[in-house]
Amino acid sequence: MQDLIGVACEGSVPDIADRLVKLIEANGLKVFLRLDHAANAKGIGMNLRPTILLIFGHPKGGTPLMQDQQTTGLDLPFKLLVWEDAQSQAWVTYADPEELIARHGLSPASTATVDAIKSGVARMVKAVSKA
Repeated sequence: MQDLIGVACEGSVPDIADRLVKLIEANGLKVFLRLDHAANAKGIGMNLRPTILLIFGHPKGGTPLMQDQQTTGLDLPFKLLVWEDAQSQAWVTYADPEELIARHGLSPASTATVDAIKSGVARMVKAVSKA
């Protein structure tokens, strides 16, 4: 999908997720949820390669976007998916923050906030892409 950004990472999915959580928190953001999809699948007797969803953010960044267009709340807080493909390669995948502008009809006043989200997320993901 063209609106998704995927970055190959070295290490295990849980390790990458742990490193991301530390970076997220070190950047003054809050991790609202760490959801282990593989563990949930196992709980119902199904198999799924390692897959962890991190949901994080900060009201200072998200609230202005929702004030601009309240439907932005469908896509906030921000999400990162840490997962392993069939070749045992770990990835971090996320929706391109710029898509928020078109999807929700955000005004030009929101561009700087979206740009800050995009650069901050890209910086954190790049930092964990190498073990």
